[in-house]
Amino acid sequence: MAILIIGAGLIGSQIARLEVERGQRPVIFDISPQPDALAAVVDLDTINLVQGDLLNPLDLVNVVRREAVTRIIHTAANPFLTEGAQKNPYASIRLNVLGTVNVLETARLFSIERVVMCSSSVLYHYLRAAQDEGSPMKEEAYPRPSTFYASTKQAAENFGLNYADAFGLDFLAVRFPAVFGPWSGRGGGGPTNRIRAMIERVLRGEESSLPARLTELVYSKDAALGAVQACHEEGLKSRVFNIGMGQIWSGQQVAEMVGEIVPGAQVKIAPDPRGAGPLPLMTQPMDLSRARSELRYQPRFLMRNAIIDYVNFYRGLGKRS
Repeated sequence: MAILIIGAGLIGSQIARLEVERGQRPVIFDISPQPDALAAVVDLDTINLVQGDLLNPLDLVNVVRREAVTRIIHTAANPFLTEGAQKNPYASIRLNVLGTVNVLETARLFSIERVVMCSSSVLYHYLRAAQDEGSPMKEEAYPRPSTFYASTKQAAENFGLNYADAFGLDFLAVRFPAVFGPWSGRGGGGPTNRIRAMIERVLRGEESSLPARLTELVYSKDAALGAVQACHEEGLKSRVFNIGMGQIWSGQQVAEMVGEIVPGAQVKIAPDPRGAGPLPLMTQPMDLSRARSELRYQPRFLMRNAIIDYVNFYRGLGKRS
């Protein structure tokens, strides 16, 4: 059994590490692999790294056939996620929607056992409320995504569920909030890169900053854990699962933890970024009960342990350089 991981970045690298720990030799497919960054997370001698374009169906067909792939975990997304999609919607739509359909069609043609797609909690936050009193036959009875990125994620999920209904494809989606964690390469969304920049700066003894707003986060090792459990757990009743920490954090709370973990760290609270228009107000975290009951998922890294692990990762990189 070969597991194909599409996307060799922040989450895909951690999925590969977990698959190796399970005794597998995963195949990682990426249009522009970053071997040095990947090697800081997983031993390159234990994986098959393949360069290919998600938007070229033949690249997917060739790797699935050559590597005898039986299951797929699809992590690829447009650069800078929500913020990137607002600036370049066409490229985001092509990659997030058409790229996912290429995965689904390849899986259908080759009778792949299961496809797990990494989705996003933006589907809870970037929404325009339903109108028309919810009357099902009126024009605006249902909520609509309010950003390009959220629209692409909803479309990709829906196409996966359509393939499940029409062709019996075992499709699952795992929804993550903003993901942060060990990764020295390119990629990631706004919150991912703000936390990374903050950690890098405080370890150099420089002043850094974080936005004040409440944000839901998940550590990349836990995001990967949820995806791997979705890939392998049997007897599932559901197809969409929330994967997170189960908590919301303010910039001030995170700054205080960093100050305790890195003595002398200076993290000031900055104005909230505008990003993709007005920022949603997060008052509660995603409900993890379905993932806990069906996937047996339990986050291993709450914020303090996540920051400690992240700091240790960067200190380790310094020792190797």
